Parts: sequence; C-alpha cells; structure tokens
Amino acid sequence: MISASEHSRAVAKTIQMFKEAGIALTKEEESRIEVADFGLDNLSVTGLELLTYVNTERCCAKELAMFPHQTCPEHRHPSINGVPGKEETFRCRKGVVHLFVPGEPTPNPQCVPPQGDEAYYTSRKEIILHPGDQYTINPDTLHWFQSGNDGAIVSEFSTKSQDEYDVFTDPRILRETKIKEEG
Repeated sequence: MISASEHSRAVAKTIQMFKEAGIALTKEEESRIEVADFGLDNLSVTGLELLTYVNTERCCAKELAMFPHQTCPEHRHPSINGVPGKEETFRCRKGVVHLFVPGEPTPNPQCVPPQGDEAYYTSRKEIILHPGDQYTINPDTLHWFQSGNDGAIVSEFSTKSQDEYDVFTDPRILRETKIKEEG
C-alpha cells in the first residue's frame, strides 16, 4: 500500500520521464498512469509505472517507466481458458533494462534481485537492453526485469493483456495497488 502523496509523486515523476524521452501524452493519458507497488510497500525498490494505450482482444501497447534500480518482480502470463498467455515484446527506449529469463544463469550478472527477496527470483539468464534493443517473451515464461542507474522507459507490444491473471513467484505480491488516504 502506498500513500496518496507517494502515488501523486510517482505519477508526476513518470510524466516527466516520458516527456524527457520525447513521448507525448494527452492529459487523459496522464490521468490513466498506473503505479504498481505490488503490495510490498517499497515502490522505489519493487514497482513499475505504466500507461496502457490500447488493449483489445488481439493486441496491447503500453509504455513502462522504471525509476533507477526499480524491479518488476518475477512472473509469468499463463494460459486462460485454453487461450495462450500474453506474448510480449519489450523495446528499450531510454536507459538500460536488465531482463531475466529462464536459461543458463549469467555469470556475474550486472544486477541482482532486491535484497531479502532473492528466493522469489529464479530466472537467472540476463539480457541487457539498451535504447533500440528489444526482446520477445513467449507466453507462460517466467521473467523479471530491473532498470539501471538512470531508470528506463520501455515500450511493450503484446497480445491481449490480462495482467490480473499474472502468476508471481512471490506469494506476497498483490497486482492491484492500494492507496491509503492521508490526513
């Protein structure tokens, strides 16, 4: 759970990051920016900010903003009612993204899971995305990612997104962010 003021600061910072990356947003789009703290109450370490442009039965397009060293926890997009889970392509626009997928563990990876949560990060093959690089993740594939020193902007192109069905390795994860009112 995050406070209303922390949520507002995260949205404002996300808008600024998008502007600096040359991504123009309408006021309506700015009002739809999602702040995901995954229920861990530590947004600067485990979290993600995003805007969904379109999500139809066939395709989805999003912009993801990550503050410096922010981590999106390990998860997969399972099949739902016999329909394959989401296939997604990440394209790095700004900054550096460290994407981890199953495979031969990378010796001496450039980033590591959040301290104390290592047991919930099993994918150890590191793929480093710089601006212009992209990588496609197949449905039902465990993955997690973390931004570099300057944060990152990533465009996500995928099949239909049904994030509410994502399966996280960490059982503490809550997909919907709860905002506590202050005062």
